[in-house]
Amino acid sequence: MSYLNVGVSPGNVPVYHGSSLKVVDRRVRLTELVLRCVICGLGILTAVLVGSDSQVKEIFSIQKEAKFTDMKALVFLVIANGITAAYSLAQGLRCVFSMVRGSVLFSKPLAWAIFSGDQVIAYVTLAAVAAAAQSAVYAELGQPELQWMKICNMYGKFCTQVGEGLVSALVVSLSMVVLSCISAFSLFRLYGGNKGKATFTW
Repeated sequence: MSYLNVGVSPGNVPVYHGSSLKVVDRRVRLTELVLRCVICGLGILTAVLVGSDSQVKEIFSIQKEAKFTDMKALVFLVIANGITAAYSLAQGLRCVFSMVRGSVLFSKPLAWAIFSGDQVIAYVTLAAVAAAAQSAVYAELGQPELQWMKICNMYGKFCTQVGEGLVSALVVSLSMVVLSCISAFSLFRLYGGNKGKATFTW
């Protein structure tokens, strides 16, 4: 049954067929899809850059190899970005599927699941970047009070590649923050007043 441009689907929230709402929904879904593709690509790039990074240095006739596994923060960074890339790929496929179907609004349980997943991943990526950045500062500047050496003076190539991975990871984490805001918007607009939704504008 439909009246005044409002359709009701049993078991779901009301679906509004106003042109303004459709335009908003298309913009939101397109932005979400682009961000998830970017996050997936950069997440993989970060994991590859940091995970494959190594450098061998000869110190007093002894070869020492620097690897990402030597720093637990970098291991966390690689794992977090790998999980983020896989999650973004799955959510990106969901976005494509929903756009092909042409659905406008989805059920509240699904919206809550997406919102919760985006929030968790955003916090995880931010924590991973913060931990890796702190370790990178110690590697670059050292800590004279604790007699920690400036590792990057010896392993310049290793530190440079880690830095590139950190930049990529930072973009991933910031993109996830934006995505969490988009999923929050998509969720909480379902709880808006029915009268306001019929005239919703961007």
